[in-house]
Amino acid sequence: MTNPVDLQRQWSELAQEVRRHRELYYKGEPSIPDADFDELYQRLVRLEAEHPELAVPDSPTQEVGAASPFADVQHLERMTSLDNVFSAGEMQDWLDRTPASTYLTELKIDGLSIDLVYRNGRLTSAATRGDGRVGEDITNNARVIPDIPHSLSTNEEFPLPALVEIRGEVYMRPSDFEEINQQRLADGKPAFANPRNAAAGGLRMKDPAEVKKRRLQMVCHGIGAREGFSPATQHEAYRAMAAWGLPVSPYTKQVHSSREVQEQVSYWADHRHDAIFEMDGLVVKVDDIREQRALGTTSRAPRWAIAYKYPPEEVTTTLLNIEVGVGRTGRVTPFAIMEPVFVSGSTVSLATLHNQAEVKRKGVRIGDTVIIRKAGEIIPEVLGPVLEKRDGTEKEWTFPEKCPSCGAKLAPQRDGDADWRCPNTRSCPAQLAARLEYLASRKGMDIEALGEKAATDLITSGVLHDEGDLFDLDEEKLLKSAAYTTKAGNLNAQGKKLLENLGTARHADFWRVLVSLSIRHVGPIAARALATRYGSMEALRAAPVEDLAETDGVGGIIAASFKEWFDVDWHREIVRKWAEAGVTMEVEDTDKPEQTLDGLTIVVTGTLENFSRDSAKEAILSRGGKASGSVSKKTDYVVVGENAGSKADKARELGVAVLDEPGFERLLEDGVA
Repeated sequence: MTNPVDLQRQWSELAQEVRRHRELYYKGEPSIPDADFDELYQRLVRLEAEHPELAVPDSPTQEVGAASPFADVQHLERMTSLDNVFSAGEMQDWLDRTPASTYLTELKIDGLSIDLVYRNGRLTSAATRGDGRVGEDITNNARVIPDIPHSLSTNEEFPLPALVEIRGEVYMRPSDFEEINQQRLADGKPAFANPRNAAAGGLRMKDPAEVKKRRLQMVCHGIGAREGFSPATQHEAYRAMAAWGLPVSPYTKQVHSSREVQEQVSYWADHRHDAIFEMDGLVVKVDDIREQRALGTTSRAPRWAIAYKYPPEEVTTTLLNIEVGVGRTGRVTPFAIMEPVFVSGSTVSLATLHNQAEVKRKGVRIGDTVIIRKAGEIIPEVLGPVLEKRDGTEKEWTFPEKCPSCGAKLAPQRDGDADWRCPNTRSCPAQLAARLEYLASRKGMDIEALGEKAATDLITSGVLHDEGDLFDLDEEKLLKSAAYTTKAGNLNAQGKKLLENLGTARHADFWRVLVSLSIRHVGPIAARALATRYGSMEALRAAPVEDLAETDGVGGIIAASFKEWFDVDWHREIVRKWAEAGVTMEVEDTDKPEQTLDGLTIVVTGTLENFSRDSAKEAILSRGGKASGSVSKKTDYVVVGENAGSKADKARELGVAVLDEPGFERLLEDGVA
């Protein structure tokens, strides 16, 4: 039987990896191929299926999208993601579970999701998907995309509705991508990695005039809320969109059997480059909207649609060199520098090699012709060498003995570790810059004016010795940094913004401060749990490791890591300096509601009107309750919203109290349902 502590650690590490890679993807900065993320995500799904107690509400399997840096916009109707299948057999299993008289097949565009709201035919707002409930306000940017009409065209067959929410995908054509990259290189700017990154970055630019230069386009693939429009089928909805002047895909097809679906899957596997946009799969939907409603949705995806993901493409190129990078925790990762090669719509020259054990396992040498795989049109990885092309000039690569950033001797942190690390955690410039960038991220203290380049400059210019000095920065100290000064030697706009950001960050929630310390394994979930239970840094430091481990969502590994971090004198010095600078070191009593749910375990399922998934969980945790993702005899209440699934049925089977939303609100208020 698996040890519960080891099981929790396995889940925590896997969930943290999924969250990290999902956030990087939605920022347009993915660090692993799509296929690797899909495998990572499926491992988490399998683990939670085997151990339902791990499927907590804030698991990545229950979430959609990632955090957003723009102004918030509440979607009128929730935007979901899609579940994936990867083989003809899995596709057939889904078809057998989801019988329908008619299906729609359409290409899965590799772009950025967008939500458009039209009222009486006029565009009133545009937003990205975000977390599925709240997205980024990109209305001004959407207005400069030629494919997005400001006003819908009137049509006799399909009268304009009072309200319609249109879902689509913004993308960049491969031909436009190549021309834009050529112009950027001519202007002395770095080329974009791929069309999706260029489109995602363009959609988030602050100046609509610059957005227009990206030549972005859009294709509609769904509808959300509507008033005065009730299509019987998805196909009819697409016909209406086309009649109103909205762009729809020319590759959508109605089919009437599972055999025809499989034929479309096979056809597009051989013709994936025939489309005018980048695509990485085929989406299959039940066409009849009544049947869609009957099938419903899970917490993150509709049951009436599925995405067939095609296997990654492979090409060969020359491995010119292998270098290493150093991360936030000192992990040293080798990566391949290759002869640039065009694959899946973009030119690539870098690929991951994961760790030195992988380099040995794959047997690659500098000078080899190597096979690279580009999954999901994002970042490639080296699969291995083409042995028959070796001519004897290839050279074995040796993992460096010293850190390329600070010169410290590299070694595994613990016996048996595959990863080697730089032990100079305090002073290694690469580690310190990565830690500063992490604490400045949205999951940390949200310091917008502190990015990777600026963090590196603060270190190399001697302004910061470690992150303990961050909140002591003032104008005089920043004048020594090129990143925050003008050519005349005065503080620039970024410098002023940094000081303003730091003033705000001092009052960040206590759990965010814990995240920002870069304690290994202590991410947002564990930090929230520790902050809620102990309430202050003083209480946390005084707690025995056994007591810390009993905290929900923490466990033995995280507890031990937390205590070990405070065993280091300069770590304690960071906390002391931050405290003296006025950084939050305890949960504010004024922000802590009455503990009406103390000792109660609550499961929330379905869609609530006044709560997002995160806000419902926060409401439970902040009042002393436990927000669980699975129903058992130990569950006290199950809160059921719209489109609730099997959890509501299981609650009734077990005799667990079921609440509607008003009942949940009363429970939060006074602890009585």
